[in-house]
Amino acid sequence: MLNGMREHQAELADLRGDCERCFGLCCVALPFAASADFAVDKAAGTPCRNLREDHRCGIHAKLRQKGFSGCTVYDCFGAGQQVSQVTFGGQDWRTGPRDDARRMFEVFPVVRQLHELLWYLTEALALPAARPVHAELRKALERTEELTGGTPEELAGLDVAAHRQEVNVLLLRTSELARAGTKGRKKDRRGADLMGARLRGADLRGASLRGAYLIAADLTGADLRGADLIGADLRDADLTDADLTGAFFLTQPQLNAARGSAGTRLPGSVARPGHWTAQV
Repeated sequence: MLNGMREHQAELADLRGDCERCFGLCCVALPFAASADFAVDKAAGTPCRNLREDHRCGIHAKLRQKGFSGCTVYDCFGAGQQVSQVTFGGQDWRTGPRDDARRMFEVFPVVRQLHELLWYLTEALALPAARPVHAELRKALERTEELTGGTPEELAGLDVAAHRQEVNVLLLRTSELARAGTKGRKKDRRGADLMGARLRGADLRGASLRGAYLIAADLTGADLRGADLIGADLRDADLTDADLTGAFFLTQPQLNAARGSAGTRLPGSVARPGHWTAQV
């Protein structure tokens, strides 16, 4: 059991952004608009004004203070290093042909979606309750990994939405199997509008919160053990002292966008965000 957990953690580690092996792609390829998350507007394909020549962020330690909190809740799931080092063989967009740079920025979001699917499929395969669909999940994982190894042209022409839909069928079945063994009422709140909802101490064990809008929801002390959180919007949700033990399909970007405390219990697949306040 312990060895299996360590193997699972190692697999997920490969699906986290490694800025040392990336050419700052998220700081160039992606657009953002001036808002509470970003201090300025930036067009896709234009380097962020804070990006240094060495592809590092010049204000990384002060992103929130400088008005770039949106950067702190983003993770490419390892797509940055995949595109930089594998798809384009270590070719820097600054020094390579301009057409290669444009194509690099084009395929980066595609690979990011594929790597996010790899995260979910890897986690699904670690769920004992999903054993009846493990064979199908492995096939989907292998197919997704194969797609990530495509040429820039193949990736640019990929119908990633169709592939996501195919994988989602398996992830839905995984969720049903995993939540079936969880004690509780197993509420189905898929896609529910729970923005600002008062859910302090709520019993959400085994609940389906897929795609639910939990923006600024009060989940203080809520029991989310064994809940499906895929795609749930947790921006500014208060997870102080909440129990997310065994919650699955929870990603680091989701957690980084929420608020929590030292008393928040988390699954081993994610890390406690550094900006969360510690309770004494």
